Amino acid sequence: MSLFKARDWWSSSVGQEEEFDQGCLCVANIDNSATGHDKIILGSYMGFLRVYAPNPSNPGEAMNPEEQLVEVHLRDPIIQVEAGKFVSGTENLHLAVLQPRKLSVYTVSGTTGTVDHGNQYQLRLIYEHNLQRTACNMAYGPFGGVKGRDFICIQSMDGMLVFFEQESYAFGRFLPGFLLPGPLCYIARTDTFITVSSSRYIESYKYQTLAVATDADTRQESEHQKLVSGKKLAADWMLSIGELALDINVLSNPVAASVFVLGERNFFCIKENGQMCFMKKLEYNPSCFLPYASVCEGTSNSLIGNHNNMLLVYQDVTLQWAAQLPHVPVAIRVANFQDLKGVVVTLSSDGHLQCSYLGTDPSFFQAPKVESREINYDELDAEMKSLHKIIKEASKTQDVLPLTEKEDDLTVAIHIAPNMDAISQAVSTEVEGVEVPSITVKVKIKTRLVVQNPKVAVSVQPPLAVTQDLFIIDSMGPGSVSTVTFGVFLKNSYPPAELGGAVAVSYSTPTGIPRVSQCNFSLPLRLVCIPASPLKNANYKVTIDTNKLPVNLLEIFPDFVEAFEEEQVNALGLQLIAGSRVTLLASKTSQRYRIQSEAFEDLWLIIQEFSTRFEKHFAKQGARDFRCSFAGPIPLQEYFEKIDRHFELRLNSEKYQDLLSERAVQFRAIQRRLLTRFKDKTPAPLQNLDTLMDGTYRQVIALADAAEENRAALCQEFTRLRSATHLIILLIKLWQNLNQDQTVILEATLLPLLQDTPQLGWEESVDAAVTHLLRTCLSKSPKDQALNLTSHLTMPRDTSKLKKHITLLCDRIGKGGRLTLSAEGNAQTPIVLPGGCAPIMEEGVTELELRGVYTNKRQHSK
Repeated sequence: MSLFKARDWWSSSVGQEEEFDQGCLCVANIDNSATGHDKIILGSYMGFLRVYAPNPSNPGEAMNPEEQLVEVHLRDPIIQVEAGKFVSGTENLHLAVLQPRKLSVYTVSGTTGTVDHGNQYQLRLIYEHNLQRTACNMAYGPFGGVKGRDFICIQSMDGMLVFFEQESYAFGRFLPGFLLPGPLCYIARTDTFITVSSSRYIESYKYQTLAVATDADTRQESEHQKLVSGKKLAADWMLSIGELALDINVLSNPVAASVFVLGERNFFCIKENGQMCFMKKLEYNPSCFLPYASVCEGTSNSLIGNHNNMLLVYQDVTLQWAAQLPHVPVAIRVANFQDLKGVVVTLSSDGHLQCSYLGTDPSFFQAPKVESREINYDELDAEMKSLHKIIKEASKTQDVLPLTEKEDDLTVAIHIAPNMDAISQAVSTEVEGVEVPSITVKVKIKTRLVVQNPKVAVSVQPPLAVTQDLFIIDSMGPGSVSTVTFGVFLKNSYPPAELGGAVAVSYSTPTGIPRVSQCNFSLPLRLVCIPASPLKNANYKVTIDTNKLPVNLLEIFPDFVEAFEEEQVNALGLQLIAGSRVTLLASKTSQRYRIQSEAFEDLWLIIQEFSTRFEKHFAKQGARDFRCSFAGPIPLQEYFEKIDRHFELRLNSEKYQDLLSERAVQFRAIQRRLLTRFKDKTPAPLQNLDTLMDGTYRQVIALADAAEENRAALCQEFTRLRSATHLIILLIKLWQNLNQDQTVILEATLLPLLQDTPQLGWEESVDAAVTHLLRTCLSKSPKDQALNLTSHLTMPRDTSKLKKHITLLCDRIGKGGRLTLSAEGNAQTPIVLPGGCAPIMEEGVTELELRGVYTNKRQHSK
């Protein structure tokens, strides 16, 4: 809110359900009274004409019935009202009322009443002109330098200026290059008309030029006569402002005249010869304005109203005053009344009429005196120590978001059904001949306080889908519980990269503060996997070591027990519904397990489930020191094949876009040629243009289908790349025994995007993140840290640099590099685990000895 507020001197609500605009307000001594006090004339789009004479006994008092002098209904909408010398033989002010098809001139006269009846005012019609074209606005003044009389110029909706010399019609002219009407004003000093065209130019036309130009009743006749006789109408000067104008006003003095134009985003002041005087960029949406003379020589003042209910006073381009209004003004005038001069009259679009003055009310508030008391320094020291302790504890946490309260206003609990649904809720019941199951998820929402308009949003990563992703719940009271249920299933024919989802509940507190509560959930492996017989051989194998005795796989995977055979208790086969078959093998003599599959990325879900279930199994037995490890090497070559395949599809997508653009340009060019031939009055042969257009159309359709197929394949391959990346991160974690913080940094580096877009792809994002790690926490010298990354990411030409950086990342992690968010964490530990960055080799499931190689940092750099 503004520091200052416009003080209400007199106000009134005009009519009911009526609309007003900037031309509906006029201030003048319309009854030609001897006192010279102004009256307020209002016209509405409902056809009502009203005249007010404000005279409150106390500022801010309600309107007296005597203050409304006239109220007449003229049927048709009133576009604009103006006061001027419109009647011949007299210099008294008369009222001109512009309606869509009529211009009427009235006189307002008052009769002194007797006894208690008060004064009586009458509105009498002097003359009227019926218009042939629908009017938009009008301007008036002493056209041609006439003395003691005002003529009227009306601009129609089709761009014709119609001139009336009081009771008689003068002439009409069409504006050149007209499209839409703009504001119009008249400069008496230079005898010119100023308007803003739809091409966003300020145009100036001399009255003498308009008078001697060719006369025409229609636009077609005007264009024809310009070719044969008469003078062509041309603007005296033009100035581009680059935006549409809301209003134009003129401020004249004996020396010069200035044209003020209020645009949509700027405020312009222009000299009478078309030169720019100044321009002010507005940081708000203006609604109306009014320039007026300034007491300082060489400057001008302006009142500007905006859509923030503000009235701003400018001296040239400097803001001098800001006042708050109770409404958005659409018209502003300055009037002189009986008890007050310089009253600001504002009108809103819904008929709120207010007369106000600028000022402030004095504040009589005084701060109460504070009782003096003696200072107890011991208590202050104890309080200071306790505050220091609180600050020290709070500074230990590096959380960006504030910690939540112990008891939240709204709690979300998710319950996942233990078994698959008896009747699947999947859209497609079968994928590659395998029945697609679904599982039911129940969300329970409990509130402690009043919760308004709660909405539950569910999100899962494709190819998983839900039966309903948005729930709208009625407002909930304290202690109430609401439950929503939805089903999750596999929608597309490829395995997901993550078996999880999120539920977000957005709501508002009773005070209107928006809040969001979020809860994540994990889905069972059985949703995307079914039991199958194990395979003896596979292309891709990963061996996981543990520090505990071998465990029977029957105990770890009881939900897949139906595929076990008695003689194969150490082997387990799992068939991904939309993927390949994965086999788990347990060694009979060592603490090692092998996971093998025909697809590299399909190993991820099974290894993740394997690690999670083993940790839960040994945690139930009370073993807290259980740990899985991976002896290496990291299978980067298999991972790079997935990167190359994804990048190839991205290149194909760009090629399809370029070909589509070329064919579309060709198709439009053929269409233009054919259209020209068809419009030609003289028939000409098509020269096989129709055949060419048909062939181009078929090419466009074929390219669009191919681009759509490539997009679907790219989405599928991105999910596979995410699965392979998850697998690499897990293997690096087990290989180097990374803690949780280092794993989070590695995930943020290699998985920066949830979705691939043409503007920002996975390759450039990961390359920038990996390069940042190599130059900060994994750097070898301060010289590497001094290098800066480019701020603009673009699609690379190939993936060679990315693969080189990922290989270097794994190599430095393998040599003891520590992942941190600061560059000081590049001190590498001297222990190096066996293995390296090479493709995984097939080996027997036997126990390997871990060998520690001790080196120093200087040998690392060599």
